Order: sequence, then C-alpha cells, then structure tokens
Amino acid sequence: MSSLQTWNLRADFPIFQTGEVDNGLVYLDSGASAQKPQIVIDAVNNLYTNSYANIHRGVYKLSEDATRLYEGSREKVRHFLNARHSREIIFVKGTTEAINLLSYTLGQERVGAGDEILITHMEHHSNIVPWQLLCQRTGANLKVAPINDVGELDMEAFGDLLGPQTKLVSVAHVSNALGTINPVKEIVALAHAQGTPVILDGAQAVPHIPVDVQDLDCDFYVFSGHKLYAPTGIGVLYGKEDLLNNMPPYEGGGDMIESVTFEKTTYAQLPARFEAGTPNIAGAVGLGAAIDYLQSIGFATIEAHGQELKSYGNDLLASVPGLRQIGTAANKLALFSFVLEGIHPHDVGTFLAGDNVAVRTGHHCAQPVMERFQVPATTRASLGIYNNKADLEALVAAIGKLRKFFGK
Repeated sequence: MSSLQTWNLRADFPIFQTGEVDNGLVYLDSGASAQKPQIVIDAVNNLYTNSYANIHRGVYKLSEDATRLYEGSREKVRHFLNARHSREIIFVKGTTEAINLLSYTLGQERVGAGDEILITHMEHHSNIVPWQLLCQRTGANLKVAPINDVGELDMEAFGDLLGPQTKLVSVAHVSNALGTINPVKEIVALAHAQGTPVILDGAQAVPHIPVDVQDLDCDFYVFSGHKLYAPTGIGVLYGKEDLLNNMPPYEGGGDMIESVTFEKTTYAQLPARFEAGTPNIAGAVGLGAAIDYLQSIGFATIEAHGQELKSYGNDLLASVPGLRQIGTAANKLALFSFVLEGIHPHDVGTFLAGDNVAVRTGHHCAQPVMERFQVPATTRASLGIYNNKADLEALVAAIGKLRKFFGK
C-alpha cells in the first residue's frame, strides 16, 4: 500500500473533480506548475472577501488584518526553511526574479573583471542567463561544472573549478530537466572553504524534500510558490542577514525607504528594503496556506511516497520498447525525462494529451542539458503529491497506444 493516501489528497484539489466524480485527468506536469488545493484557494478568496487592504500603511482594521496575514506568511516561510529570522525572508515574484535580484545586487558588489561565477551544466535558464548578463556588465567569466552520463554533477571537476577567482556559486538543488538531487551540503562546504557564497535554486526541491537552510549553511536559497501548490506570482529569497544588509536595493519605490528628499534617500531595514511597492499580498497569503497544507501531511510522508513512485515509474518505463530515460541518477525525484525512438517528443505530448495525460515536452528551459545528451527535446513526466501508481500506469498505457499508432 502507498505510504501516502493519494486519492484522499486528490480530493483536496478541485481541478481533479467534476462535481463529485473524478474527471480522469492525469496531471504529470507539476515540475512546471503544481495544481492548487482547496485550502489555498480558500485562503486567497477569504483575503479578498473579508480582509483585503494594502499593508504596512493603514491604521484601520482591514489594513491591520491584511498586514497580519502577510507577515504571518513570512513567519511560516521562515519556519518552513528553518531560517534564523523572518527578516531573512524576502518575498519576490518567483525564482527568476530572486536570481536576477542577486545578480544585480550581490553580484554587482562582489564580481569584477576577471572574476568567475561557477554554475553547473544542469541549470535552468533562469540560473544561467542572469549570470551571463552580469559577466557582460562586469567582464567576469562564467564557469560550468560538467555532469556525467546519468545526469549527476561531477564533484571532482566542480572542486577543481573552484578557485581564488570564484566570487559566486549558484547551483540547482534539484534539476528540473533530470530530477537529480545535487549534494548541495557538500557543494556549500567546498565553496565556503574558498570564502565563496552559495546560492541554491530550490524551485524543484521544496515541494518534495525538507529544506533546512541553517543545516545546509547556504548563503541564499530561492524558490517559486506556484510549484509548491501556492498561487503564481509569489516566491521567496532567503538570505543570511549580514549578506542582505550589505546589498544595495534592487528596486526603488514605496515601502522600501526610511526617508526621501530630493537630495538623499535612506532605506528601510530588512526585509522591506527589497520589497518595493505594493507586494503580492494574496500570493503571500496563499503561499502560507500551501505551507500549512504540506506540513499537515508531513515531508517524511511526502518524500517516502515520491521515492515509491520513482521506483515504480522506473520499472514501468523500463518495460517500454524504444524508450530511453534521460537522467538516471540514483539520487533523484519522481521525475521522468525520456525519448522514444523514432517519435518526436512534441508528437508524444500531443498524442498523450488526447488521452487526458498531461506531460511537458521540449527543452524545459534547460537547453544545455539537451545538448549534453544530444537530444533536441524530451518528454517529461513530473509528479506531485496528488499522483499515484495508477497515473504512471495510465502514462505507460498511453505510450503503448502511441507506439502502435506510429507502427512501432
């Protein structure tokens, strides 16, 4: 029996229901964006229905209520990541904005001509392009640690690339294209031995595995709410307080100031300094509700269920003739990227959609990974807490029909 009663959890997500009857949707694209449980939808609806006003400014009850909910969510994120202080939690639009913020603040302060920024070959474009832009602005060099044939980071090569010119390290906790879980604690220790701060992209990690930023000792950790069963347009940048305090503002505007004159502006303390303008209040409240929901299930249960589905999925896909998995690291999530001999991934995705099986096809914003494995694209099935073995069986059955259609 599954370690997680997924059909009970599936009932928590309205999109899987048609009235009281399951509509047969097999959703296998949680790596792109997860579906939302009713508790999150209700939290956002309740805010707009009963407690909405702008925050931090009003002295009337609605504003005080909205502020309490918004800042309450910040505290939930602090506890979720085990950060030391809630002022180390910055609300942003998502992972992409968080990394861009760091490239324009921390990066601009630390990186100059001839310096190096170290990433890996498995990064999402949002953890490549901002650093390329920083290199163009400063004359720095981007270094890339290689991955092996099963999609694991070559740690020996990573260590060799770390040197006195390495000013920043930015690495995915989990690869979005391969599902590989990187040895991030070891990465942090190696970088810190060189005096180099580390940014971890946790977008794919936080929905599946517990994260303790104090235990990891990472300097920054970033993630997006929409992959964590929360609304779109909300994300988190965690940073160690001393580093955040030494970073210049990213945007100017309301709420990030202490005082403004035409001659001089002084800036607010953390976290307000990095939250200019009216924030995504409802998104933050929804993120807090999503965290409450996941913690009520328990990450030990979530993680065990994911590993069970990974093993079951590997066995099922191994039985499909002509199917080759891309990314077979021993330590990975229940995320399956694959190619089918003689059938383009876009055709796979289109055909499977006809059977109500939703997968992702393409390069997954990780074109260097595709080049590394010499494929134009893959089909990716990425699982969430609402998935179960029946979903994987439906995937393989639909692939079987597809192969017959193409005469394979």
